[in-house]
Amino acid sequence: MAQQHHDPADVLARHLRERATEFLRALRLHRGAATPEESAEAARALRRAARRISAGLYTYQPLLDPAWSQTLGPELAWVSGTLSQEDACATRLTRLLEALHRLSGPATPTPPAARRPPMSDEAPAPSGSPTPPPDGTPRGASRVAGIPATRHAPATPAPPADAPSDVPRPAPTAAAQAPLRATGARTAVARRAATVTATVPAPDDRHAADRPRAGGEPRTVGRPRAGGELGATDRPRPDDARTAAGEARTAAHDARPRAAGAQRDGAGGGRAPLTVGAAKAGALLERQLTLARTRAHSGALQALGSARFHAVADQVAVLASEVPLAAAAEGADLRPLADAARERLADAVAALPLLTAGSPYNAEALVHGLSPDPAPHPQDAPWHQVRLLLRLHRYAQEVLHPDGGDDPRLRAAGEALDRHRDAAEAAAAAAHAARTPRIAPATAYALGVLHADQRHEVEAARYAFQRAWQKPPAGTP
Repeated sequence: MAQQHHDPADVLARHLRERATEFLRALRLHRGAATPEESAEAARALRRAARRISAGLYTYQPLLDPAWSQTLGPELAWVSGTLSQEDACATRLTRLLEALHRLSGPATPTPPAARRPPMSDEAPAPSGSPTPPPDGTPRGASRVAGIPATRHAPATPAPPADAPSDVPRPAPTAAAQAPLRATGARTAVARRAATVTATVPAPDDRHAADRPRAGGEPRTVGRPRAGGELGATDRPRPDDARTAAGEARTAAHDARPRAAGAQRDGAGGGRAPLTVGAAKAGALLERQLTLARTRAHSGALQALGSARFHAVADQVAVLASEVPLAAAAEGADLRPLADAARERLADAVAALPLLTAGSPYNAEALVHGLSPDPAPHPQDAPWHQVRLLLRLHRYAQEVLHPDGGDDPRLRAAGEALDRHRDAAEAAAAAAHAARTPRIAPATAYALGVLHADQRHEVEAARYAFQRAWQKPPAGTP
């Protein structure tokens, strides 16, 4: 059975050529991107290819041309770091805003009363208004035996609906007013109910009566009822208007907190409403991180159009066709160099306080949390270094085993360290925002709580890395 790869140098050269081809393909996609999403995806592909080429040049440097590898490696790291700033700012802002909503309490679903019902031509009557009898008896007719039903005079014809508003309406005649006085308290109740219907719109749509209809016709809440009773379009009496205004204020007072809670900070969209301090803290973070993201985007565009990047692209294009190997690469073995990368990672992990990280809620990440030094936490630097060495170790294994897949243990450890890096940078952003001069105490308090929360996330990521690293490697019996 013939061997698949005869020379280890050919394995390294093939790996570098494939990564260089991916870099050039991503660059072509980035230049031809039509949407911001396509441009962002192409930039991520550029970063992935640049990281793998740079890692290969660093790990297997003894087998490559020293002058060429030492020149191209730092330039590829510059490209990857420049393109990652914009995505990092967006991820940081999303993480902080989600943490603000999570710390504000559980999300409250939108109450049914706060949902806007479909608008209709007639507002619903309040619960205290009389309803028509179920037997079909006309409104105003007597259902008591021996008492004749009250007959109303024909209602005075009203002007057409399209008549101008300044057309005077004819006053009701005496014959039409007499039956209304004879009906007594029942007619007064009906009149009050009709008045409430006319003046109190639905609580969730308080301005529906003022919205114009299609065609410019003003919306009318009700229509005159047959039989001469006062309907929604009749003018109410002063006492009825005061009663209706009181009920309107009560309904509006009950509906206002529900509507405000549903519309503030996405409460109806699965997020908890924010307090004043948390809302101002979120606005401050959004302003600062959006500005940082805009600057990072401009810096990435300038970098991609600079002569420095064109020189890097030319060198990668040469790498895609020919890999400059050193004279010692002939017949060399790749495994000792990959083992050296693994040993560097093991030494860095051994220097970490894994015993402390193995205890949950140890509060080690909160040490020096009130330090006035704006520099990042000094205790985070060893963890960030382990993250970089772990990436180099994984990329070195990809050269040796291109079809072997990723080790689940290393993948879980890398994901934990990625969360550690994101949480540490988010905590630093919250601390930087809290140092803004002349902010309100409630805003500073919310930023302090947010900073402590992200430092707890740092601690949780360390605990997850310790658990993942203690597992046996893949393939170990």
